[in-house]
Formats: sequence, C-alpha cells, structure tokens
Amino acid sequence: MFQSFTGSSRRPRQVNLSGRNNNPFAATSRSTQPTLPQNAHNAVVHAHQERVARQQERERLLAAKHLQRVWRGHVSRVELWNGYRRTWDIQEGIIERGSSKSPSIETSNEKYLTEEEALTQLRLLVQYASPLNDDDVKRVQRFGSRFCSFLSSSSSVVSTNDAWTYPLLHLATISAAMLRRGVTMSTLPATTSNNLLSLLSMVATLIPQQMALHSSDYYSAIGGILRSPASHKHDRRLAMEAVTSLLVPRTANSAVAYEGFASELLTVPNLQDSLGSLDNLAIRLDQKLLSTVLKTMLSTNTPTKQLGKKPREEILWLLSHFIYIFRVHTLGSFQASVPDVDYINVVANLLAYLAEDIRSRLDIPEGSLDYPLPAFVRSEILALVDQQSITSLLAYSEPTGKLQEPGQKDTGNIATLASFALTLLRVFPKRGDDIRMWLYLGSSPRKKSLNGQSVNRIPAIKYFWEAITKTSVYGSIRQHPRNAVGLLRRRDPSGVIEDNGSDMVNKQEWRTVLLFLELYTFVLKVTDDEEFMSGSSMITGEQSWTRQSALKLRNVKDLTIFLKHLAFAMYWNETEITASDKPVNTTSLADYFGTSNGASTGHHPTESSTRAEETVVETLGGTSLSYMKGIVTGLLRMVYERDSRRSLFPKDHWLMTKYFDMEGFIPAVVMEEDYRHQMEEGEDADDDTVTTTFDDDRHEEDILIGTHREQQIRRIERLKRQQRKTARRKHLESVTPRLEILQNMPFFIPFATRVEIFREFVTVDQMRRRNGYIDADQWRLSVMQNSTASDGRRTGRENLSKHHAKVRRDNVFDDAFAQFYELGEGLKEPIQITFVDQFDTVEAGIDGGGVTKEFLTSITSEAFSPTSGLNLFIENDQHLLYPNPSAVDERKDLLRQVGLKEGTTEWNEPIRDLLQRYEFLGRVIGKCLYEGILVDIHFAPFFLVKWALTGGMWSATNESGYRANINDLRDLDEELYQGLLKLKNYPGNVEDFSLDFTVTDTISTPVYGSGVGGQTSQRTVTRELRPRGSEIPVTNENRLVYISYMARHRLQIQPHAQTNAFLRGLGSMVQPSWLSMFNQSELQTLIGGDSSEIDVADLRRNTLYGGVYVIGDDGQEHPTVRMFWEVMQSFSDVDRRKVL
Repeated sequence: MFQSFTGSSRRPRQVNLSGRNNNPFAATSRSTQPTLPQNAHNAVVHAHQERVARQQERERLLAAKHLQRVWRGHVSRVELWNGYRRTWDIQEGIIERGSSKSPSIETSNEKYLTEEEALTQLRLLVQYASPLNDDDVKRVQRFGSRFCSFLSSSSSVVSTNDAWTYPLLHLATISAAMLRRGVTMSTLPATTSNNLLSLLSMVATLIPQQMALHSSDYYSAIGGILRSPASHKHDRRLAMEAVTSLLVPRTANSAVAYEGFASELLTVPNLQDSLGSLDNLAIRLDQKLLSTVLKTMLSTNTPTKQLGKKPREEILWLLSHFIYIFRVHTLGSFQASVPDVDYINVVANLLAYLAEDIRSRLDIPEGSLDYPLPAFVRSEILALVDQQSITSLLAYSEPTGKLQEPGQKDTGNIATLASFALTLLRVFPKRGDDIRMWLYLGSSPRKKSLNGQSVNRIPAIKYFWEAITKTSVYGSIRQHPRNAVGLLRRRDPSGVIEDNGSDMVNKQEWRTVLLFLELYTFVLKVTDDEEFMSGSSMITGEQSWTRQSALKLRNVKDLTIFLKHLAFAMYWNETEITASDKPVNTTSLADYFGTSNGASTGHHPTESSTRAEETVVETLGGTSLSYMKGIVTGLLRMVYERDSRRSLFPKDHWLMTKYFDMEGFIPAVVMEEDYRHQMEEGEDADDDTVTTTFDDDRHEEDILIGTHREQQIRRIERLKRQQRKTARRKHLESVTPRLEILQNMPFFIPFATRVEIFREFVTVDQMRRRNGYIDADQWRLSVMQNSTASDGRRTGRENLSKHHAKVRRDNVFDDAFAQFYELGEGLKEPIQITFVDQFDTVEAGIDGGGVTKEFLTSITSEAFSPTSGLNLFIENDQHLLYPNPSAVDERKDLLRQVGLKEGTTEWNEPIRDLLQRYEFLGRVIGKCLYEGILVDIHFAPFFLVKWALTGGMWSATNESGYRANINDLRDLDEELYQGLLKLKNYPGNVEDFSLDFTVTDTISTPVYGSGVGGQTSQRTVTRELRPRGSEIPVTNENRLVYISYMARHRLQIQPHAQTNAFLRGLGSMVQPSWLSMFNQSELQTLIGGDSSEIDVADLRRNTLYGGVYVIGDDGQEHPTVRMFWEVMQSFSDVDRRKVL
C-alpha cells in the first residue's frame, strides 16, 4: 500500500433510492430474500417470484396510464366547461368576445328575445353547470331570472316538447343539488335560495309529469331549506309555490309526486312555521290520493326505502301533518261525509309504530327536560281522541259507507276499523273508557236492504258479533280448542310460518275479534243483570241503547264456548304457540312494516325502550300473548260471575274436564305448585342479593342520588331484575299449565276437586314450614329440640313463647293484635291461647285445638261486628260485611280534632296502626282458611270477588284483576245502584240533572273524647272522578263513562287502602293464587261452610269419639252420646249451627 494513504480501503456503499435497476448484470428478481441454493424446488420458487414482480410492474404501468388518462380527461373537461362558460357568458353579454377579464355575473331581469335563444342558453348551461362552482350558481340564477321574465311576457309561449324536457329536468336536478349543498355548507344567502326555489317551481309547472319521477330529490332539496336554521329567511310564498307545483296538476305520475312529498316534506319538523300556514297547503292537496299513496308506502307487501330510513321523530311529524291535512279537509270547506278507509289505515299503522314514543312522552309538560312531544304534534295526536273525531272516523253507518255487511268475504275495511280502534286504546290507555264508549255509541252501522236503502240501525256490539261469527277463526276455535293452536301458530309442514294471503285474512279476523272483546268487556261493566238477560226479548225503539245492544243468551253461550276453547289453548299449549315467535323490538319503520333496513331511528332513548320484551303472536298482528290472555280471561270471568249470580247456563257448561286426565290431575297440580314455590324462593334470593348491593328497590327519587355512573348502574340492575322476573314468569306459564288454568279459569275444574287441591296445597306448605311435622304437639317438640342460637344456647322455649298469648275475654281483638301481629307469616304455625278473666285469672282447659278455634271465632265475632265500636267493617242491607270505605278519612278527621299536623310522625302512626289492624284481620281469616276452621261471617260478594281475582299474578294480572261494575254496586248501596240505573236509562237529556264528574263522600267522625257510641260529626268531601272532573258535565254521550267511574270510585278507589291491607294480610297466610281457584260464593263456602241444612244423621255417622265415649265391640253408643244426638236432632238448623 502507499505509505501516504490514510483512509479506508473499503469501497463506499452505493444506495439506490430511485427504485430503478441500474445494474444490467444484476438479477431481475426484486425479492429481498437471499439467494437460494440451486435445486428444482428453489427454481420453481424463484420463477414464481419473478412472475409476481413482472405482474406488479405491469399493474403499476397500467395504473399510471389510468391516472394520466383520468387527469387528461379532467383537464380536457375543465377546459371544455370553461369554454362553454366563456361562450355562455359572451352570449349573455357578461363579457366581450376576446376579453380575458374574469366575469362579473349578476342577476338580470332582461328577458330572452326568442324561445330558440332561451333553449340554446339552457342547453349550454346544463352542459357545464356544477353545484361546486359559485359562479355557476350565479349563472343558474341569471338564467332563471331571464327565463321567468321571458315566460311572464304575454307574447311568449314555450312549447314543452321533447326538446325542452331533458334540459329542464337537468336544470332542476342541478338547482336541487345547489340548494342541498348550500344548506349543508351553510353558505346559501336568502336571495339565492329564493331564486333557486322560484326556478324549481317554474320547471315543475312546465313539466309536472316528468318532474314527478324525480319528486324525492325535488322535495328533499326544498325540505333542506325548510329544515335549515336560517329557514325563516326564505320567502314563504315561493316555498309554498314550489311545494304545490308538483301536487296540484293531475298527471299520470301524480302518485309518485305525492310519495316524494310525503316522505321528504311532511317529515320536516315545524312545517307550519316554515310555510307560514298549512291550511293553504292542505286545501290544495288531494287528501284521498295522499292517503292511498301512504297506505301503499306502508304496505308490508310493497315496502319502500324512503320511510324505512327516517328517524322516528320525523315519522312523528309525518303523522301529525297528515292528521292536520285530513282535519282541514273534514272540518273546512271540503266536508267529508265518510272518512276514507285508507286514511284510517295509515293513521292506525303509524300510531301502532309510534305507540311507545307517544305514550311515554304525551304527559310530559312542554319545556321539560324529559323530551316532551312538540306542541303541534301533541295537539294533532290528541285530536284523534275526541268524540266528534272518533265518531266521524267510524261513521260507516251512512249509505255511502264502504264497510261490507257482516258475512261478506271482504272484511278488510272491518279489520282496518278494528286495527285503528285497538291502536287508539294502546296509545291512550288513560282515555280507554272514553274511546270504548265512543266506539260503542258512535259506530252504529246501518243494515241495508237489497236495493241499498237503510232499514234499521244495528248496535255496534251486535254488528261486530255478527261479523266475527262469520269468520273462520271463530268457527274453527268453537269446534275444538286444538284448532286455536293452529290458527295462532300458522305453520306449514316444513315448520316455516306462513306469509300468504290466508295469513293476512287470519290477522284481519283476529283484529275484529279483539275489538269485539274490548267493546263487550266495556259494555258488561255498565250492564245490569236484567239488561244482560233482555237480549232474548223483542227489541223496540223505546228501549235503551244498552238493552238493544244485549246479545241473546244463546249467543252469549256460543261466545263462552269460543272463549273457553281459546283460553284453554293459550294456557295449555302456550309453549307450542310461542315456539316460533320472537320478542318485539322495532327500531325503525322499515322493521315494523317489513323492510330490511337497519338505519338509525334517531329516537330519543327512554326507559320504556329497554324494558323486558313481550312475546307477541305474529298471527295476531303483533299483539302480545299476555294481552290476549288478559282480555279473554277477563271477559270469560265477567260472564261467569253473572252466571254464578243468576244461573243462566246448564250446570256443567263451564267444565273442561274432558280435556284433562282427571285421575292424575291433583298430583300434577301439586307438583307444579311446588315447582312454582322453588322458583319464587330463587327469585327472592336473587332480589335480596341485588337489593343489598344496589338498593334499587327504593323510590325513583332515591335512584337519582349519586354520580351519573352510580345512577346508571342502579337503572341497569333494576332493568335486569325486571327482565329476570319476566323470564321466570314466562317460564312458569309454560311449565305449569294446570296451575295457570286453576288460577285464571278455575271454573274449568269441579269445585270439589279444587277444594281437595286447596287442602293438598296447605298440607304441603305445612310440611315444608314445620319440618315435616303437621301435628301441633310434634312440631312444638321438634322446635324445643332443634332450636339453637348462634352461641349454642337453646332457644326453643323462646321461639314457642312467640306463638303463645294470654287473652282477656273482654278484649280479645286488641290483645291478639298486640301479641300476634309481629308474628307475620309465622301465624301459620300452631298457636296456644290462654284465656283470662277481668281479674287475670287463667281459665282451666287444655288447648288441643278447641281453644284456638274459640279464640279465632271470638276475634272474628268482635272485629267484624258493626256494634263492637271498632268500625273496621260495616254491613250492607243484607247484613253482608265489607271494609268501611271511610275508615281512613274518619281517622284523619279524628287526628285533626286532636290538632296533629298532617305528614308528621304523630299523624302517620295512627293511620299505619289502623291499616295494620286490617292486615291482622286478613291474617286471622287466612289462619281460619289455612287450618280449615269455619267462622260464622258473611262477606259481601263484591268484596269476595277481589279475593278471587288477586291470584292471577303469573299472567295478565292487570287485565284479569277486579273490574268494578254496576252490578257489584247493588251489594254496596242499593239506593245508589237504582239511581245510576235510572240515569243510564233516562230517555231525556241527563244534563237537566246538572251532574258533573265529581262524587261527594260523607264522613262520620266520633267527636274526640265522646267514647264508643257517643256524639259524631259529619262532613262531606267532594272528589273528582277524573282530572278536572268538576268542569266536565254528564251528558247523554258520556253517562256510561260516568257510571263506570262512579262504580270504580265506590268499589275500588275509596276503600283502596283498607282493602289492600286486608288482602295483604290474607295473602301472607294463604297464597293469593290458591284463593283465585274459587269464585265469591265458593270462597264464602270455604269461610263459613255450606249454607244448606245440617244433616245430623250424616254428622253422627262421621263423628270420632275418644276416652270413655269410644264405641265398644258391641257397636253401641254411650248413653250420653245418644242423648246428645237426640237433642241435636230436635234443634232447628240455626241452633245446630250455634252448637257447631
């Protein structure tokens, strides 16, 4: 090496960043893999890599060519468009030929001289105009202004032939796009929007038939202007003209125009503010065509994309605007004699879809933070629930009405009417009675002769009864319960639910059936027994509408057979019916009406949307099975109660024993009850765990305590608990069908069998609670031996002492209440009683059961006696007992006399004590039923009915619970009953009585310090039967609702606290579901025994003797026993009962 070399001998590394292969001798492969050894496999891999590299190179070259071609095309088009713009500007006189200045485009009102000039400029304009170019927006405005001036001149006429059609359509499309972009970018001045609206209106006027095919884009652009925050800046007159330009001319494509109008413009919020007034718009519309178009859009068979993508809030505005338009046509100059069936169909479908939104937001006051309904929407929705509105909507009785006569095959209009009415009841549950009454009174179809002349009116009840009897649903189910399963399930052999014409007819028939059941349930609440049985008599014009509406008894019998079979199928075959049905969770209109679209609904989330989902039956048109069960069960029990009072049908009419295996029925029911008890225990354990952790059983205001995250956790846990309860309930309904039938329709099973089941239930419960010892002494012994505290101390005697009481003969109830109330459910266990006199001297005797029985009968005799001074229960005219309805008010008046302040602890404690006494009395009666002890107490039937209806707790409790009716008032107040009957049947104007929806309660309060039987003071309290009832007069139209509200107040609302406390105590001793197996007369038999004369001979044969009185081998009775029976035989039945 050279001695003077001081650098590195390594060649510097050359890095090629160009991506090109500069070495012609290098390998052509671009692979970064190291060179592989040369063998057959590696040669194949190397060849594949080279092939891939060559393909990538070709693709890069093709991509480069494509980009270059696109760019050259874009540049060429821009140059061409700019050339067109320059040519257009020169011809418009904006710039001079050869000038290089930028154009200054301004709107001009100078008209075109000839049609050819205007057409030439239009063709040139649509070649280059772009919504993205602000100068093009000005050019379009300039052309529109000049063209409008040209059209407005009297001597100028444009022949809208094919030469004009395409350019005008293209111009309208460009103008609409400019409007949409300007609204989106918020850069559209008011002048520009007005000019473009005027241009769109002009084009729509010139070629309405062709423009109708583009109505969605057309109204979408106009809707964008009206939706924008600056919508108040546009010219409302121009907007109204633009809206109506496509709708007023009747062309072959008018239906398409109305479709775009409905989906894009009627969904705009606050349309009345944007257009100034909806009246002018409504008057110029064809309301019937709009109804027809919307019906088609909402049809399941022809789903559309427009409404399927709309948020629920916009659908809400669509419904409101549609109702308003109809009201203008009906109440304005366009008076309609009969509402259009399509209108009812549209409103029913939209209401059904929006039911949860409307129901949850309707009562929220405006201005609240809880997302209330807009004022306009609320007013239009409420307009549906108006007597005149409903009467006019259902006025199919006119000769021009389209409703078919009952029995005709085409029942589509009847089904539409039924669907609308059922939807109203669903959306407005608080106005349910009003709606049912207006349906009942207002919908009175006319029966027609062959020549079409009106003959006579048919009451709505009879009209719909005739309609359902002609349906295949009614005829099939009436034949056999099994047919109901097929109709509800509707499956083909492959297991797929049918979706054809027959299934649609099936749904329509079910809607008609449901409406009849709703109306008939309402009618029965205000129909007395005489009117109920008057259906078989000759109808005269002088009879009341209620008597004219009464069905014949043979028709009622046929109805009960249909209801029995339907109810049996729904309870017995529920698992099979619901096997294919899914919970309803509609999130978009597309889902609801059958379109497959998952677009966001834009719906404001509410708690109701996260509730446990109800299982629905598809063949019922989305009706939940629980609703169907409730209405069928409730109506069936109402008819059964009348039959129990008046014996209308044969003795075995209600039995369904042939569909059960009666030999194994009792053991099967006991097993189902035991399973239900295990499920309840598991549910209670889960609830205790959740409550301990989250404490979510508190009031709503307590849930709002804490951070937002804590509140959300509480809400989620509460919803999960509700879902778990719903799941358990549904599971029990499916696995315990016998128990469900016994609780909801006990009359399917003979009374004697149900009594055996009741005693079996009690025995199983005693075995469970007493560790297998039913005998009282054996149970006490087991408690003494097995009770041990946590510290090892024996607590048997302490536990048994809680079940022992020392009672004074002259103060039985108070002593029993003081010593046994805290036992609660523990009162089920055997108790021991020691009676003492006024000197605290213990009476001799051993409590082997007789003393306990005497103790319980003494309590009932004292507490239920009207003369005892307790005043907890009072008698009616038949000396039948029911809770004192004014007991709580009397206690409050007494506290006021003392000077206590309402709401304080000193005020609440005496009221709580009063309700606890009612609860204790319920436990005492429950103890008698539990132990099989008969007591000589007779309760009013309406009070016993509440016992019998408290047990439908696992299915449709709200629907099948107690429903106050005018017949029960007879057992409460005969005078009030007769007065309401006269009011109902009064032929004149009931407003002459000056009644309103208020009731006056009389409260009699003992004067403080006067003692029992002392001086009393009376005062009257006026209460409203409904909100603002004092402002609502009772009229001929609403008197049935008044009677219904009066019965509900007297029978339910006024004694609510007392009755609930008593039933709570009763339910702690005897499961409410057990009591639901009996009607009121059967319950009275369980309480006090059969009212038939006591058979001494039968009693003598079944008596067991002990001690010296045991019958010996000779079969002879002891002389004393023989004397006893001789004396018993000589007694009257009253004296015999006293002995027992």
